[in-house]
Amino acid sequence: MLIFEVMPNEKTARIIVEQHVIKSNFLQRDVKVDYYLPAHIAVPATFSLLLINDGQDLVTMQFQSILEKLYQNNAITPLLCIGLHCGADRKNEYATAKVTDYLGRGAKAFQYNRFIFEELLPLIYKIYPEFSFEEKSYAGFSLGGLSALDIVWNHPEVFTKVGVFSGSLWWRDKDQHAVDFDESKNRIMHRQVRESVYAPSLQFFFEVGTQDETADRNNNGIIDAIDDTISLIEELKRKGYKDDNIEYLELQDGRHDVATWARAFPAFLKWGWWK
Repeated sequence: MLIFEVMPNEKTARIIVEQHVIKSNFLQRDVKVDYYLPAHIAVPATFSLLLINDGQDLVTMQFQSILEKLYQNNAITPLLCIGLHCGADRKNEYATAKVTDYLGRGAKAFQYNRFIFEELLPLIYKIYPEFSFEEKSYAGFSLGGLSALDIVWNHPEVFTKVGVFSGSLWWRDKDQHAVDFDESKNRIMHRQVRESVYAPSLQFFFEVGTQDETADRNNNGIIDAIDDTISLIEELKRKGYKDDNIEYLELQDGRHDVATWARAFPAFLKWGWWK
């Protein structure tokens, strides 16, 4: 159990970082988990929970320092951030749980879902019994962003917000070079949004860089990373979501890398948990 101190004159908002290893029965591997927690918060009941795929990237981007600056500036409300390190079989664990892509990737996404709901979340409540969590959210990078979106979209009774950084929203169930490929039908996440029930409580944050990639499969002059993100936002709006529910951040010269996501993450945190 953590002991919380009240130190209103503390100039540096220190972050406690704890690392645990979960032996997952569903994934049949050890999952390394990093817990980022502000040290001097008086009321645990005010915390929200943020799960983040590809937790190893948080280490690279010095996520601890990002949080410290935000707390020092009194910019965000209290968060328990959980960084989930990926495994060697990332392309099978991080994907859409209901359907695999055209190469069969994503075969373990359903097991990853079970890990989150049946192993990780119960353990978090066991480790931090003081927290009731006002809300729970999820974020991720690239394929991890697709995974986060898929989990939040299919569990609106649990999660309220999702952050998708350079999301692999091109994920499709048919090869784009197939004669009958139709991006309006074969992009898995887009179709899932179109065919699912509207959940009014959800909010979405999307980041993409203008140099995320060079591919332009439909030759419309817009790279696929931007095209796929904007078209998914359009699907969300057709479903009933308004501009207030969706934040889109397009970073000039942003790339598909940790440095770009580090630039974008403070904007995501202030969007979601502005104090």
